[in-house]
Amino acid sequence: QVQLVESGGGLVQAGGSLRVSCAASGTIFIINAMGWYRQAPGKQREFVASITSGGSTNYADSAKGRFTISRDNAKNTVYLQMNSLKPEDTAVYYCNADVRSSWNRGISDYWGQGTQVTVSS
Repeated sequence: QVQLVESGGGLVQAGGSLRVSCAASGTIFIINAMGWYRQAPGKQREFVASITSGGSTNYADSAKGRFTISRDNAKNTVYLQMNSLKPEDTAVYYCNADVRSSWNRGISDYWGQGTQVTVSS
């Protein structure tokens, strides 16, 4: 089994910065893509950013130019640096990872429990 644990959320003023982290642990052979999603109250969960094991990144339009995703493969950890935060960025941020637990097993999709990010105006 694999666990994803997010940290680093909190309250920040508009225009400020915040970095959230997500560490994966458990039975891990290799982690392919890792990413961040968010869900605001009353809205569906939406994609924010993703990064492959090789470092290729992809961003939602709302995150481009303000957010930066990175990962430390040795630590099985993914980060999301968020700058120029806006009140509309307020949401629960969820970590996602595609994990192969063994060389002879398929890839499974895992989610963290979420971390709250609140941006005040």
